[in-house]
Amino acid sequence: MFLGIDLGTSEVKLLLLDPTGHIVGTAGSGLSLSSPQPLWSEQDPAAWWQATQSAVATLRAAHPAEFAAVRGIGLSGQMHGAVLLDEVDAVLRPAILWNDGRSHAECDELTAAAPRLHAIAGNLAMPGFTAPKLLWVKQHEPEVFARVASVLLPKDWLRLQLTGDKVSDPSDAAGTLWLDVARRDWSDELLQACGLTRAHMPRLVESNQPGGVLKPELARAWGLGPEVVVAGGAGDNAASAIGIGATQPGDGFISLGTSGVLFVVNDRFSPNPASAVHAFCHALPERWHQMSVMLSAASCLRWFCQLVGSDEATLLAELARDDSAVNADAPLFLPYLAGERTPHNDPFAPGVFHGLTMQTTRAHCTYAVLEGVTFGLADGLDALRAAGTQVHQLSLVGGGSRSHFWAQLIADTLRVDIALHTGSEAGGALGAARLGWLATGAPVERVCTRPPVAALFSPDPQRHARLAPRLARFRDLYRRLRGA
Repeated sequence: MFLGIDLGTSEVKLLLLDPTGHIVGTAGSGLSLSSPQPLWSEQDPAAWWQATQSAVATLRAAHPAEFAAVRGIGLSGQMHGAVLLDEVDAVLRPAILWNDGRSHAECDELTAAAPRLHAIAGNLAMPGFTAPKLLWVKQHEPEVFARVASVLLPKDWLRLQLTGDKVSDPSDAAGTLWLDVARRDWSDELLQACGLTRAHMPRLVESNQPGGVLKPELARAWGLGPEVVVAGGAGDNAASAIGIGATQPGDGFISLGTSGVLFVVNDRFSPNPASAVHAFCHALPERWHQMSVMLSAASCLRWFCQLVGSDEATLLAELARDDSAVNADAPLFLPYLAGERTPHNDPFAPGVFHGLTMQTTRAHCTYAVLEGVTFGLADGLDALRAAGTQVHQLSLVGGGSRSHFWAQLIADTLRVDIALHTGSEAGGALGAARLGWLATGAPVERVCTRPPVAALFSPDPQRHARLAPRLARFRDLYRRLRGA
């Protein structure tokens, strides 16, 4: 058996996988965000460990015999977060997360201090990345920065609790702006620009290779045998790609989670920072990927549910009853509730409803939210296409993949086939479990198969024609409001 641990922004999710590749069970434990000031987003790492322990207890209770047979553990996690440790590995301050926007000024500072940043890291300096966060701490919390002995990414802090080892992998490390992405190794030049050295960084192993062994005392507490291997693991999106079998050049997927991601596999390092496209290492050796990222996706729908005091199922059912009129009469929605990355690189972009009238219904607004996120994905696909990426079919993963209405809307807007796979909602947890399996020595071709296609959504040319002018208005609205 193989255990996947996915440290998300809103939940720690566990998945138990059997040796035939079937999902035995899942469990999760929720997390909350702290935003003590505007643009700030933080979490206490201790809450991650507490949630992991809670989810383990739930999964063990539901599947005791299967859990006891776990031989490999894989990790997946939210990228870019900065966990700062002192010389005895105590956490110095709350972790600064991927959707934190405070370090916008430090991005300019880093770009000036490291003229070869774009060539080495393959990405623009953005507030979400790890390196500008450390420059912010250096400037605003110098007493904390002076005590920093280690910097870990979120999933790698969990690994420290599991194994006692400080280890990361190229897919997650590529999101720090300290990695030479082509060489899959730390860059002394980029570290120096932030006042850091390799001594502050964890050891790197490939995602599918062993990255430690579960502590004996923890193995006993969890009822596991000795020598349970913990894989290098991966950033959440690379892990999701492993989960749906996206391993070959041209394979790709859309993830509708807290953020919205469009991910396509490459066989070489292909940066295009001018369009705010991310170029990262994939979770397999000799593989890279391009990625567009929007900071708010399915989280926009959750936000709207809270705003109107309803739930997703109710709102989506209303849409299903009123599909014919919604598109023509709906307002436009800019989904930038936490700023935006691709293609705008604008941490100050706000969310907007535009075109409300006395005739606007709740269903109109629900549709506008789904459409706005979809239009953001269309912007991301255009940026990938400008970087030379061509796709004809994309898998859909994450919580938003539960909505067939949304899947069809994405197909119609992007003019690509959208495939839903069995277990696609498992996302990074399935990929993490597969990486744990690979770390025990199993071959990639056996482990990284495509899950069965549960549904396929093909673009409707008439609906695309109806959406095109709304997409043009959506883009014009952002241009007119930028900086306002």
